Amino acid sequence: MDLAAWFGPVNSGLVLLILTMLLRNLQNFQLMQTFVARQLNRRARRLAALIDPYLSITIHEYDAGRMTRSDVFAETKAYLDGAVGTRDDVRHLNAEDARGGGGGGGAGEGGGGGAGSSSSKGLVLSMADGEEVEDHFRGATLWWSAHCEQDDDKGRRGGGGRASQRRSYRLVFHECHRDLVRSAYLPHVRDQGRAFMAMSRQRKLYTNIPSSRWGDDGSYMCSLWTEVVFKHPKTFETLAMDPEKKREIIDDLDMFKNGKEQHRRVGKAWKRGYLLHGPPGTGKSTMVAAMANYLGYDVYDMELTSVHTNTDLRKLLIQTTSKSIIVIEDVDCSSNLTGRRKATGDGEDDDDDAKTTTKKVIDRGGGGGGVGGDSKVTLSGLLNFIDGLWSAFGEERLIVLTTNHVEDLDPALIRTGRMDKKIEMSYCDFETFKSMAKIHLDVDDHEMFAAVERLLPEVDLVPADVGEHLTAKNPRDDAGACLARLVNALQEAKAKKDAAERQDEDNGVVV
Repeated sequence: MDLAAWFGPVNSGLVLLILTMLLRNLQNFQLMQTFVARQLNRRARRLAALIDPYLSITIHEYDAGRMTRSDVFAETKAYLDGAVGTRDDVRHLNAEDARGGGGGGGAGEGGGGGAGSSSSKGLVLSMADGEEVEDHFRGATLWWSAHCEQDDDKGRRGGGGRASQRRSYRLVFHECHRDLVRSAYLPHVRDQGRAFMAMSRQRKLYTNIPSSRWGDDGSYMCSLWTEVVFKHPKTFETLAMDPEKKREIIDDLDMFKNGKEQHRRVGKAWKRGYLLHGPPGTGKSTMVAAMANYLGYDVYDMELTSVHTNTDLRKLLIQTTSKSIIVIEDVDCSSNLTGRRKATGDGEDDDDDAKTTTKKVIDRGGGGGGVGGDSKVTLSGLLNFIDGLWSAFGEERLIVLTTNHVEDLDPALIRTGRMDKKIEMSYCDFETFKSMAKIHLDVDDHEMFAAVERLLPEVDLVPADVGEHLTAKNPRDDAGACLARLVNALQEAKAKKDAAERQDEDNGVVV
């Protein structure tokens, strides 16, 4: 603005001076306002402390920006679950299936009774929302309360999303106990909570929720997995397999479970990849169950067709826990990871990871694109999931892929470092049969073993079929009857195979 044109050359300097003074006065006024407000707030807090000398600490399930549940929240929940079950002054409780185990850390320094002992009916009683529990620690009285905020309209995609929840616990105590709470009580709560979680832990079987039902709120995230208690009965003792091969797998699992220091020394994430391959019915899924029962791990059964993007795949990985097995079954059928990548310019397949992620793979059904439907999960995304930077999140995890057609998988997916242990689950051989006869019939030898040994190499019979023939069908079936049924089945299979070969010869087919 040309001040001289408005006020003339004589008065323009005076106007600038006046404007400068007004601006300074405005800034001084704002500073004065800030100073007065600060002083008032300070004195208001002091007055409030005289009227209400109680402080509070809030423990949120998901902190801002976090993608995983807070350990402090989980430990506090376990502590309070153990506290409220034996209390008579708590009026509103939630009842859930018992998680097993004995008494854990309860209220008070002595520990108290755990939730496992809170009910003879197999229930765990926990705090309902808004309920308050009084606790005592070294002469101090403290109060816990549970809170849950529901966001019914947030984070929905196309109306199909689940309502999001913000859960938290609030601890209230007198200000004179501030140092006690921070230095002793909260560590006590966490220690007791961890102890109770270890004693009452039940292993879980998880499956992923479809990506279309996830919330989009970046400040917190509900669980992307849904769970049931893992109760599969299969163990290595009852697994149909050659005993020497079984022993080799068990030794490998032992080395992995006890290999924390070895992985740390060589700078590797504490994880291991297993590839189980073979025809249907050879026991790949039951092998996973036996591994989980042997190690005491949770199982995450991932359905790739429900995952929309590589980012969603990464989020699922982040929400898995340590001491777990992540399973992708029939990986050749659930994604576009089958087929060979196009050759590089020199005519050879290049296994370099950077080039692998840009290669187009061929779907068994003839299509390209993503995992299924609108999914945009790529081979690159799965490779990074198994062996990328994010795969080091958490410790002591197995990643297991199963397939009926290992020859169709991209070599980059199954190379050592991603799939460290490759286990062929093949047709039943005689050693596997003997182990199954011991399991099903409790016999180590029988006169019909010779016929089974002679016929088994002649036919392709999977352990699942052998086990079915060895299973008694009525109370009169003994070991001899079951073995006879198996021999008859082998003879019939051999006859069909011979007839098919003769037919091929008659038709001029070279076998």
